[in-house]
Amino acid sequence: MNKQPAGALTPLSPSLQANVKAIQSRFGGSTDLVVRMFRSDAAPDREIAILYVDGIVDTGTINESVMEPLMSMRLPPHALVKGSKLLEALRSCVVSIGSVKDIHTLEHALQYMTDGLCVILADGCAAALTADVNGGDQRNVSIPQTQTVIRGPQHAFVENLRTNISLVRRIIRSSDLHVQVHKLGQQTHTNVAVLYLNGIVDEGIVKEVYRRLAAIDLDGVLESGYVEEFIQDETFTLFPTLLNTERPDTVAAALLEGRVAVMVDGSPIALMAPTTFFTFFQSPEDYYQRFDIASFVRIIRYAAYVVSILLPAVYIAVTTFHQEMLPTTLLISLAAQREGIPFPGLAEALLMELTFEVLREAGLRMPRAIGPAISIVGALVLGQSAVQAGIVSAGMVIVVSFTAISNFVMPEFNMAATSRIIRFLFMIMAGIFGFFGIFISVLFMLIHLVSLRSFGVPYMSPIAPGPAKQSFWRDAFIRLPWWAIVLRPMDMNLRNPKRQANGKRPPAQRHSSKP
Repeated sequence: MNKQPAGALTPLSPSLQANVKAIQSRFGGSTDLVVRMFRSDAAPDREIAILYVDGIVDTGTINESVMEPLMSMRLPPHALVKGSKLLEALRSCVVSIGSVKDIHTLEHALQYMTDGLCVILADGCAAALTADVNGGDQRNVSIPQTQTVIRGPQHAFVENLRTNISLVRRIIRSSDLHVQVHKLGQQTHTNVAVLYLNGIVDEGIVKEVYRRLAAIDLDGVLESGYVEEFIQDETFTLFPTLLNTERPDTVAAALLEGRVAVMVDGSPIALMAPTTFFTFFQSPEDYYQRFDIASFVRIIRYAAYVVSILLPAVYIAVTTFHQEMLPTTLLISLAAQREGIPFPGLAEALLMELTFEVLREAGLRMPRAIGPAISIVGALVLGQSAVQAGIVSAGMVIVVSFTAISNFVMPEFNMAATSRIIRFLFMIMAGIFGFFGIFISVLFMLIHLVSLRSFGVPYMSPIAPGPAKQSFWRDAFIRLPWWAIVLRPMDMNLRNPKRQANGKRPPAQRHSSKP
Protein backbone atom coordinates (compact mmCIF):
# COMPACT_ATOMS: atom_id res chain seq x y z
CA MET A 1 0.00 0.00 0.00
CA ASN A 2 3.01 2.30 -0.19
CA LYS A 3 1.95 5.06 -2.52
CA GLN A 4 4.29 5.96 -5.34
CA PRO A 5 4.98 9.58 -6.25
CA ALA A 6 2.05 10.98 -8.19
CA GLY A 7 2.32 11.71 -11.90
CA ALA A 8 4.71 10.39 -14.53
CA LEU A 9 8.04 9.23 -13.11
CA THR A 10 11.25 10.79 -14.43
CA PRO A 11 14.12 8.32 -14.92
CA LEU A 12 17.54 9.31 -13.67
CA SER A 13 20.05 10.48 -16.25
CA PRO A 14 23.49 8.88 -16.80
CA SER A 15 24.90 12.42 -16.36
CA LEU A 16 25.75 13.20 -12.74
CA GLN A 17 25.53 16.96 -13.31
CA ALA A 18 22.06 16.61 -14.84
CA ASN A 19 20.77 14.58 -11.88
CA VAL A 20 22.20 17.01 -9.32
CA LYS A 21 20.73 20.02 -11.12
CA ALA A 22 17.34 18.32 -11.39
CA ILE A 23 17.28 17.60 -7.64
CA GLN A 24 18.39 21.12 -6.77
CA SER A 25 15.72 22.51 -9.07
CA ARG A 26 13.00 20.42 -7.41
CA PHE A 27 14.08 21.68 -3.99
CA GLY A 28 13.98 25.26 -5.29
CA GLY A 29 17.45 26.17 -4.05
CA SER A 30 16.66 25.19 -0.44
CA THR A 31 19.61 25.91 1.84
CA ASP A 32 19.19 22.70 3.84
CA LEU A 33 19.91 20.57 0.76
CA VAL A 34 23.53 19.38 1.03
CA VAL A 35 25.37 18.26 -2.12
CA ARG A 36 28.86 16.77 -1.66
CA MET A 37 30.69 15.92 -4.90
CA PHE A 38 34.08 14.18 -4.86
CA ARG A 39 36.28 11.55 -6.45
CA SER A 40 36.94 8.36 -4.58
CA ASP A 41 39.78 5.86 -4.51
CA ALA A 42 37.09 3.25 -4.99
CA ALA A 43 36.45 4.66 -8.48
CA PRO A 44 39.17 7.22 -9.28
CA ASP A 45 37.92 7.85 -12.82
CA ARG A 46 34.34 8.61 -11.81
CA GLU A 47 32.80 11.55 -9.96
CA ILE A 48 30.44 10.67 -7.11
CA ALA A 49 27.88 12.84 -5.31
CA ILE A 50 26.13 12.42 -1.95
CA LEU A 51 22.93 14.39 -1.41
CA TYR A 52 20.89 14.70 1.77
CA VAL A 53 18.66 17.11 3.67
CA ASP A 54 20.37 18.62 6.68
CA GLY A 55 18.61 18.35 10.03
CA ILE A 56 16.79 15.06 9.45
CA VAL A 57 19.87 12.86 8.99
CA ASP A 58 22.65 11.71 11.28
CA THR A 59 25.74 13.43 9.88
CA GLY A 60 27.98 11.23 12.00
CA THR A 61 26.62 8.13 10.30
CA ILE A 62 27.11 9.74 6.89
CA ASN A 63 30.73 10.60 7.65
CA GLU A 64 31.62 7.24 9.19
CA SER A 65 29.61 4.79 7.09
CA VAL A 66 29.30 6.54 3.73
CA MET A 67 31.84 9.32 3.15
CA GLU A 68 34.87 7.74 4.78
CA PRO A 69 34.49 4.31 3.09
CA LEU A 70 33.87 5.91 -0.30
CA MET A 71 36.90 8.21 -0.08
CA SER A 72 39.39 5.83 1.46
CA MET A 73 38.58 2.27 0.40
CA ARG A 74 39.59 0.67 -2.86
CA LEU A 75 37.54 -1.88 -4.68
CA PRO A 76 38.99 -5.40 -5.11
CA PRO A 77 40.49 -6.01 -8.57
CA HIS A 78 37.53 -8.12 -9.68
CA ALA A 79 35.16 -5.31 -8.65
CA LEU A 80 36.74 -2.61 -10.83
CA VAL A 81 33.80 -2.33 -13.18
CA LYS A 82 32.47 0.44 -15.31
CA GLY A 83 29.09 1.75 -16.22
CA SER A 84 26.01 0.87 -14.18
CA LYS A 85 27.82 -1.98 -12.40
CA LEU A 86 29.71 0.57 -10.31
CA LEU A 87 26.78 1.16 -7.93
CA GLU A 88 26.41 -2.56 -7.32
CA ALA A 89 30.10 -2.77 -6.50
CA LEU A 90 29.87 0.21 -4.13
CA ARG A 91 26.90 -1.32 -2.34
CA SER A 92 28.48 -4.74 -1.89
CA CYS A 93 32.09 -3.70 -1.19
CA VAL A 94 32.22 -0.12 0.11
CA VAL A 95 29.14 1.32 1.79
CA SER A 96 28.89 -0.20 5.26
CA ILE A 97 25.29 0.70 6.11
CA GLY A 98 22.92 -2.26 6.30
CA SER A 99 19.90 -0.69 4.60
CA VAL A 100 20.91 0.24 1.03
CA LYS A 101 18.46 0.30 -1.90
CA ASP A 102 18.60 0.93 -5.63
CA ILE A 103 16.41 3.62 -7.18
CA HIS A 104 15.98 4.61 -10.81
CA THR A 105 13.68 7.65 -10.82
CA LEU A 106 14.05 11.25 -9.75
CA GLU A 107 10.80 11.19 -7.76
CA HIS A 108 11.96 8.28 -5.63
CA ALA A 109 15.25 10.04 -4.96
CA LEU A 110 13.39 13.12 -3.73
CA GLN A 111 11.05 11.01 -1.59
CA TYR A 112 13.84 9.08 0.10
CA MET A 113 15.77 12.29 0.80
CA THR A 114 12.79 13.89 2.53
CA ASP A 115 12.39 10.66 4.53
CA GLY A 116 15.86 11.13 6.03
CA LEU A 117 17.98 9.01 3.68
CA CYS A 118 20.99 10.07 1.65
CA VAL A 119 21.26 9.49 -2.10
CA ILE A 120 24.51 8.36 -3.73
CA LEU A 121 24.90 9.25 -7.42
CA ALA A 122 27.75 8.29 -9.74
CA ASP A 123 28.62 9.74 -13.12
CA GLY A 124 27.65 7.39 -15.94
CA CYS A 125 25.02 5.54 -13.91
CA ALA A 126 21.32 5.99 -14.62
CA ALA A 127 20.52 4.80 -11.12
CA ALA A 128 21.34 5.71 -7.52
CA LEU A 129 21.81 4.20 -4.08
CA THR A 130 19.94 5.25 -0.95
CA ALA A 131 21.43 4.71 2.50
CA ASP A 132 19.40 4.91 5.68
CA VAL A 133 21.02 7.65 7.78
CA ASN A 134 17.89 8.90 9.52
CA GLY A 135 18.58 11.02 12.56
CA GLY A 136 18.64 14.64 13.65
CA ASP A 137 17.43 16.30 16.83
CA GLN A 138 14.49 14.46 18.39
CA ARG A 139 12.71 14.41 21.72
CA ASN A 140 13.91 11.71 24.07
CA VAL A 141 11.57 9.11 25.55
CA SER A 142 10.07 10.48 28.77
CA ILE A 143 7.15 9.89 31.11
CA PRO A 144 3.61 10.31 29.72
CA GLN A 145 2.44 13.92 29.67
CA THR A 146 -1.32 13.45 29.23
CA GLN A 147 -1.88 10.13 31.01
CA THR A 148 -0.69 9.88 34.58
CA VAL A 149 1.15 6.67 35.48
CA ILE A 150 0.52 5.39 39.01
CA ARG A 151 2.03 1.96 38.55
CA GLY A 152 3.57 0.61 35.38
CA PRO A 153 6.18 1.52 32.75
CA GLN A 154 7.29 5.12 32.99
CA HIS A 155 7.80 5.86 29.30
CA ALA A 156 5.67 7.32 26.55
CA PHE A 157 5.63 7.60 22.79
CA VAL A 158 7.53 10.39 21.05
CA GLU A 159 7.21 12.01 17.63
CA ASN A 160 9.50 9.49 15.90
CA LEU A 161 7.68 6.51 14.38
CA ARG A 162 10.69 4.18 14.55
CA THR A 163 11.16 4.87 18.23
CA ASN A 164 7.48 4.25 18.92
CA ILE A 165 7.49 0.92 17.09
CA SER A 166 10.61 -0.13 18.98
CA LEU A 167 8.92 0.69 22.30
CA VAL A 168 6.11 -1.71 21.45
CA ARG A 169 8.53 -4.40 20.24
CA ARG A 170 10.43 -4.19 23.53
CA ILE A 171 7.20 -5.29 25.23
CA ILE A 172 5.91 -7.82 22.66
CA ARG A 173 9.02 -9.75 21.65
CA SER A 174 7.38 -11.95 19.09
CA SER A 175 7.71 -12.37 15.36
CA ASP A 176 3.90 -12.48 15.23
CA LEU A 177 3.89 -8.70 15.77
CA HIS A 178 3.48 -7.49 12.21
CA VAL A 179 4.17 -3.88 11.23
CA GLN A 180 3.22 -2.38 7.88
CA VAL A 181 4.21 1.21 7.08
CA HIS A 182 2.28 3.22 4.51
CA LYS A 183 2.48 6.80 3.29
CA LEU A 184 -0.34 9.31 3.51
CA GLY A 185 -0.47 12.91 2.34
CA GLN A 186 0.37 14.14 -1.14
CA GLN A 187 2.68 16.82 0.24
CA THR A 188 3.74 15.54 3.66
CA HIS A 189 4.22 11.85 2.66
CA THR A 190 3.69 10.95 6.31
CA ASN A 191 4.59 7.43 7.40
CA VAL A 192 1.66 5.64 9.01
CA ALA A 193 2.23 2.25 10.66
CA VAL A 194 -0.35 -0.47 11.23
CA LEU A 195 0.48 -2.97 14.00
CA TYR A 196 -1.29 -6.21 14.85
CA LEU A 197 -0.56 -9.65 16.27
CA ASN A 198 -0.85 -12.29 13.59
CA GLY A 199 -2.64 -15.42 14.76
CA ILE A 200 -4.82 -13.47 17.22
CA VAL A 201 -6.37 -10.54 15.36
CA ASP A 202 -9.46 -10.81 13.20
CA GLU A 203 -8.11 -10.64 9.64
CA GLY A 204 -11.28 -8.92 8.46
CA ILE A 205 -10.56 -5.97 10.75
CA VAL A 206 -6.99 -5.71 9.46
CA LYS A 207 -8.22 -5.62 5.87
CA GLU A 208 -10.79 -2.99 6.77
CA VAL A 209 -8.11 -0.80 8.36
CA TYR A 210 -6.01 -1.07 5.20
CA ARG A 211 -9.03 -0.24 3.03
CA ARG A 212 -9.91 2.88 5.01
CA LEU A 213 -6.32 4.10 5.04
CA ALA A 214 -6.01 3.55 1.29
CA ALA A 215 -9.13 5.68 0.74
CA ILE A 216 -7.52 8.73 2.39
CA ASP A 217 -6.55 11.28 -0.27
CA LEU A 218 -5.29 14.36 1.56
CA ASP A 219 -2.52 16.87 0.94
CA GLY A 220 -1.05 16.49 4.42
CA VAL A 221 -1.30 14.41 7.60
CA LEU A 222 0.19 16.22 10.60
CA GLU A 223 -1.20 14.23 13.52
CA SER A 224 -3.06 11.03 14.27
CA GLY A 225 -6.25 13.06 14.67
CA TYR A 226 -6.30 13.52 10.88
CA VAL A 227 -6.38 9.75 10.39
CA GLU A 228 -8.88 9.21 13.21
CA GLU A 229 -11.59 11.31 11.56
CA PHE A 230 -11.14 9.50 8.26
CA ILE A 231 -11.26 5.91 9.51
CA GLN A 232 -13.82 6.13 12.33
CA ASP A 233 -17.19 4.48 11.68
CA GLU A 234 -19.42 7.38 12.67
CA THR A 235 -18.62 11.07 12.20
CA PHE A 236 -21.68 12.74 13.70
CA THR A 237 -21.47 11.40 17.22
CA LEU A 238 -20.15 12.82 20.46
CA PHE A 239 -18.76 9.47 21.57
CA PRO A 240 -15.26 8.43 20.45
CA THR A 241 -15.13 5.19 18.46
CA LEU A 242 -11.33 4.92 18.46
CA LEU A 243 -9.13 4.68 21.53
CA ASN A 244 -5.98 6.82 21.66
CA THR A 245 -3.01 6.71 24.00
CA GLU A 246 0.59 7.79 24.37
CA ARG A 247 1.54 4.75 26.47
CA PRO A 248 3.31 1.77 24.83
CA ASP A 249 1.99 -0.66 27.42
CA THR A 250 -1.58 0.31 26.53
CA VAL A 251 -0.90 -0.38 22.86
CA ALA A 252 0.72 -3.71 23.73
CA ALA A 253 -2.28 -4.70 25.84
CA ALA A 254 -4.64 -3.77 23.01
CA LEU A 255 -2.63 -5.86 20.53
CA LEU A 256 -2.75 -8.83 22.88
CA GLU A 257 -6.54 -8.45 22.99
CA GLY A 258 -6.69 -8.73 19.20
CA ARG A 259 -7.00 -5.06 18.32
CA VAL A 260 -5.15 -3.11 15.63
CA ALA A 261 -2.95 -0.09 16.38
CA VAL A 262 -2.28 2.81 14.02
CA MET A 263 0.72 5.09 14.58
CA VAL A 264 1.49 8.30 12.69
CA ASP A 265 5.00 9.67 12.28
CA GLY A 266 5.24 13.03 14.02
CA SER A 267 2.57 12.22 16.62
CA PRO A 268 3.07 10.67 20.08
CA ILE A 269 -0.56 9.49 20.12
CA ALA A 270 -1.44 6.01 18.81
CA LEU A 271 -4.90 4.91 17.72
CA MET A 272 -6.45 1.53 18.54
CA ALA A 273 -9.44 -0.16 16.97
CA PRO A 274 -11.95 -1.57 17.39
CA THR A 275 -13.06 -0.28 20.76
CA THR A 276 -16.16 -0.28 22.91
CA PHE A 277 -17.81 2.10 25.34
CA PHE A 278 -16.49 0.19 28.34
CA THR A 279 -12.88 0.33 27.14
CA PHE A 280 -12.78 4.04 27.97
CA PHE A 281 -13.36 3.27 31.65
CA GLN A 282 -10.40 0.92 31.88
CA SER A 283 -6.94 2.07 32.85
CA PRO A 284 -3.65 0.17 32.44
CA GLU A 285 -3.21 0.36 36.21
CA ASP A 286 -6.29 -1.84 36.61
CA TYR A 287 -4.17 -4.78 35.50
CA TYR A 288 -1.08 -3.89 37.50
CA GLN A 289 -2.67 -3.88 40.95
CA ARG A 290 -4.91 -6.25 42.92
CA PHE A 291 -8.12 -7.21 41.17
CA ASP A 292 -10.39 -6.19 44.07
CA ILE A 293 -8.93 -2.68 44.26
CA ALA A 294 -9.05 -2.35 40.47
CA SER A 295 -12.70 -3.43 40.39
CA PHE A 296 -13.65 -0.96 43.13
CA VAL A 297 -11.93 1.91 41.34
CA ARG A 298 -13.53 0.97 38.04
CA ILE A 299 -17.01 1.06 39.59
CA ILE A 300 -16.19 4.49 40.98
CA ARG A 301 -15.36 5.64 37.44
CA TYR A 302 -18.76 4.55 36.17
CA ALA A 303 -20.48 6.31 39.07
CA ALA A 304 -18.44 9.46 38.49
CA TYR A 305 -19.35 9.44 34.79
CA VAL A 306 -23.05 9.23 35.62
CA VAL A 307 -22.64 12.05 38.15
CA SER A 308 -20.78 14.25 35.66
CA ILE A 309 -23.66 13.92 33.19
CA LEU A 310 -26.73 13.93 35.41
CA LEU A 311 -25.98 15.85 38.63
CA PRO A 312 -26.57 19.44 37.35
CA ALA A 313 -29.64 18.27 35.42
CA VAL A 314 -31.09 16.52 38.48
CA TYR A 315 -30.44 19.59 40.63
CA ILE A 316 -32.23 21.81 38.11
CA ALA A 317 -35.18 19.44 37.82
CA VAL A 318 -35.61 19.06 41.60
CA THR A 319 -35.32 22.75 42.45
CA THR A 320 -37.54 23.84 39.54
CA PHE A 321 -40.27 21.18 39.19
CA HIS A 322 -40.00 18.50 41.86
CA GLN A 323 -39.44 20.25 45.20
CA GLU A 324 -41.66 17.65 46.92
CA MET A 325 -38.88 15.06 46.49
CA LEU A 326 -36.57 16.90 48.88
CA PRO A 327 -36.64 16.55 52.68
CA THR A 328 -38.22 19.56 54.34
CA THR A 329 -35.03 20.68 56.05
CA LEU A 330 -33.02 20.52 52.83
CA LEU A 331 -35.79 22.26 50.89
CA ILE A 332 -35.87 25.15 53.38
CA SER A 333 -32.06 25.42 53.21
CA LEU A 334 -32.04 25.56 49.41
CA ALA A 335 -34.93 28.02 49.34
CA ALA A 336 -33.06 30.30 51.73
CA GLN A 337 -29.96 30.14 49.52
CA ARG A 338 -31.92 30.96 46.38
CA GLU A 339 -33.75 33.87 47.97
CA GLY A 340 -32.70 36.95 46.06
CA ILE A 341 -31.07 35.04 43.17
CA PRO A 342 -32.20 36.88 40.00
CA PHE A 343 -31.87 33.86 37.65
CA PRO A 344 -33.89 30.67 37.36
CA GLY A 345 -32.15 27.36 38.07
CA LEU A 346 -31.37 26.60 34.41
CA ALA A 347 -29.80 29.99 33.72
CA GLU A 348 -27.85 29.80 36.98
CA ALA A 349 -26.46 26.36 36.12
CA LEU A 350 -25.59 27.35 32.55
CA LEU A 351 -23.79 30.45 33.80
CA MET A 352 -21.69 28.50 36.29
CA GLU A 353 -20.89 25.66 33.87
CA LEU A 354 -19.85 28.04 31.10
CA THR A 355 -17.70 29.98 33.56
CA PHE A 356 -15.96 26.82 34.66
CA GLU A 357 -15.36 25.72 31.05
CA VAL A 358 -13.81 29.11 30.26
CA LEU A 359 -11.54 28.83 33.31
CA ARG A 360 -10.52 25.30 32.36
CA GLU A 361 -9.69 26.31 28.79
CA ALA A 362 -7.78 29.37 30.02
CA GLY A 363 -5.74 27.17 32.35
CA LEU A 364 -4.80 24.93 29.44
CA ARG A 365 -3.80 27.77 27.09
CA MET A 366 -1.93 29.89 29.61
CA PRO A 367 1.83 29.38 30.11
CA ARG A 368 2.48 26.35 32.30
CA ALA A 369 4.05 28.44 35.04
CA ILE A 370 0.85 30.40 35.72
CA GLY A 371 -1.88 28.25 34.15
CA PRO A 372 -2.78 26.16 37.24
CA ALA A 373 -2.65 29.24 39.47
CA ILE A 374 -5.03 31.13 37.20
CA SER A 375 -7.47 28.21 37.18
CA ILE A 376 -7.48 27.71 40.96
CA VAL A 377 -7.55 31.37 41.91
CA GLY A 378 -10.13 32.17 39.23
CA ALA A 379 -12.46 29.40 40.38
CA LEU A 380 -12.16 30.33 44.07
CA VAL A 381 -12.46 34.07 43.60
CA LEU A 382 -15.25 33.98 41.05
CA GLY A 383 -17.21 31.32 42.94
CA GLN A 384 -17.02 33.05 46.30
CA SER A 385 -17.63 36.48 44.81
CA ALA A 386 -20.65 35.27 42.82
CA VAL A 387 -22.22 33.77 45.97
CA GLN A 388 -21.59 36.90 48.04
CA ALA A 389 -22.97 39.11 45.26
CA GLY A 390 -26.16 37.05 45.16
CA ILE A 391 -25.74 36.02 41.51
CA VAL A 392 -25.65 32.27 42.18
CA SER A 393 -26.45 30.12 45.17
CA ALA A 394 -23.92 28.23 47.25
CA GLY A 395 -25.67 24.95 46.44
CA MET A 396 -25.16 25.50 42.71
CA VAL A 397 -21.44 26.15 43.27
CA ILE A 398 -21.18 22.86 45.16
CA VAL A 399 -23.00 20.97 42.40
CA VAL A 400 -20.84 22.43 39.63
CA SER A 401 -17.63 21.80 41.57
CA PHE A 402 -18.45 18.17 42.33
CA THR A 403 -19.50 17.65 38.72
CA ALA A 404 -16.15 18.97 37.51
CA ILE A 405 -14.26 16.76 39.94
CA SER A 406 -16.22 13.71 38.79
CA ASN A 407 -15.35 14.56 35.21
CA PHE A 408 -11.64 14.41 36.02
CA VAL A 409 -11.98 10.82 37.26
CA MET A 410 -12.24 9.55 33.68
CA PRO A 411 -8.98 7.90 32.51
CA GLU A 412 -9.60 8.86 28.85
CA PHE A 413 -9.77 12.54 27.99
CA ASN A 414 -11.91 12.16 24.88
CA MET A 415 -14.67 10.39 26.81
CA ALA A 416 -14.47 13.02 29.55
CA ALA A 417 -14.85 15.73 26.91
CA THR A 418 -17.96 13.96 25.65
CA SER A 419 -19.62 14.15 29.06
CA ARG A 420 -18.91 17.89 29.21
CA ILE A 421 -20.99 18.46 26.07
CA ILE A 422 -23.77 16.00 26.91
CA ARG A 423 -24.15 17.65 30.31
CA PHE A 424 -25.41 20.86 28.71
CA LEU A 425 -28.03 18.99 26.67
CA PHE A 426 -29.30 17.23 29.79
CA MET A 427 -29.43 20.53 31.71
CA ILE A 428 -31.53 22.18 29.00
CA MET A 429 -33.96 19.24 28.87
CA ALA A 430 -34.22 19.20 32.68
CA GLY A 431 -34.87 22.95 32.78
CA ILE A 432 -37.71 22.59 30.29
CA PHE A 433 -39.36 19.24 31.14
CA GLY A 434 -37.93 18.25 34.53
CA PHE A 435 -37.35 14.55 35.24
CA PHE A 436 -39.32 13.64 32.13
CA GLY A 437 -36.73 15.53 30.03
CA ILE A 438 -33.88 13.70 31.77
CA PHE A 439 -35.56 10.34 31.16
CA ILE A 440 -36.06 11.10 27.45
CA SER A 441 -32.44 12.30 27.13
CA VAL A 442 -31.07 9.14 28.75
CA LEU A 443 -33.26 6.99 26.53
CA PHE A 444 -32.09 8.70 23.34
CA MET A 445 -28.45 8.49 24.48
CA LEU A 446 -28.75 4.73 25.08
CA ILE A 447 -30.41 4.22 21.70
CA HIS A 448 -27.60 6.15 20.06
CA LEU A 449 -24.91 4.16 21.91
CA VAL A 450 -26.44 0.85 20.86
CA SER A 451 -26.51 1.96 17.22
CA LEU A 452 -22.79 2.80 17.11
CA ARG A 453 -20.11 0.50 15.66
CA SER A 454 -16.33 0.52 15.80
CA PHE A 455 -15.00 -1.32 12.74
CA GLY A 456 -18.13 -3.42 12.76
CA VAL A 457 -17.96 -4.25 16.49
CA PRO A 458 -21.04 -3.18 18.53
CA TYR A 459 -20.11 -0.18 20.65
CA MET A 460 -21.96 -1.46 23.73
CA SER A 461 -20.49 -4.96 23.52
CA PRO A 462 -20.57 -7.16 25.57
CA ILE A 463 -23.76 -5.73 27.10
CA ALA A 464 -25.68 -5.34 23.84
CA PRO A 465 -26.07 -7.33 21.79
CA GLY A 466 -25.26 -10.41 23.81
CA PRO A 467 -26.14 -12.21 27.01
CA ALA A 468 -25.97 -9.68 29.81
CA LYS A 469 -25.10 -12.36 32.36
CA GLN A 470 -21.62 -12.60 30.86
CA SER A 471 -20.88 -8.87 31.00
CA PHE A 472 -19.43 -8.95 34.50
CA TRP A 473 -17.15 -11.82 33.53
CA ARG A 474 -15.79 -10.22 30.41
CA ASP A 475 -13.91 -7.30 31.91
CA ALA A 476 -16.69 -4.75 31.48
CA PHE A 477 -17.45 -3.71 35.06
CA ILE A 478 -15.10 -5.68 37.30
CA ARG A 479 -11.74 -7.35 36.80
CA LEU A 480 -11.25 -10.94 37.75
CA PRO A 481 -7.92 -12.25 39.07
CA TRP A 482 -5.41 -12.77 36.28
CA TRP A 483 -5.50 -16.55 36.66
CA ALA A 484 -9.28 -16.47 36.00
CA ILE A 485 -9.11 -14.36 32.83
CA VAL A 486 -9.03 -17.18 30.31
CA LEU A 487 -10.57 -15.54 27.25
CA ARG A 488 -9.76 -12.34 25.44
CA PRO A 489 -12.57 -9.79 25.02
CA MET A 490 -15.12 -11.45 22.75
CA ASP A 491 -15.88 -8.26 20.79
CA MET A 492 -14.30 -9.67 17.62
CA ASN A 493 -13.98 -12.90 15.69
CA LEU A 494 -10.52 -13.64 17.05
CA ARG A 495 -8.45 -16.43 15.61
CA ASN A 496 -7.15 -17.32 19.07
CA PRO A 497 -9.64 -16.27 21.77
CA LYS A 498 -7.73 -17.84 24.67
CA ARG A 499 -5.22 -15.98 26.82
CA GLN A 500 -4.12 -19.00 28.80
CA ALA A 501 -4.65 -22.75 28.91
CA ASN A 502 -7.01 -22.90 31.90
CA GLY A 503 -8.55 -20.70 34.53
CA LYS A 504 -7.23 -22.46 37.60
CA ARG A 505 -5.20 -20.82 40.30
CA PRO A 506 -1.84 -22.48 40.98
CA PRO A 507 -2.15 -24.45 44.25
CA ALA A 508 -0.52 -22.75 47.22
CA GLN A 509 1.89 -24.97 49.13
CA ARG A 510 1.79 -24.30 52.83
CA HIS A 511 4.89 -24.93 54.90
CA SER A 512 4.77 -25.61 58.57
CA SER A 513 6.88 -23.42 60.82
CA LYS A 514 7.57 -26.34 63.17
CA PRO A 515 10.91 -28.16 62.72
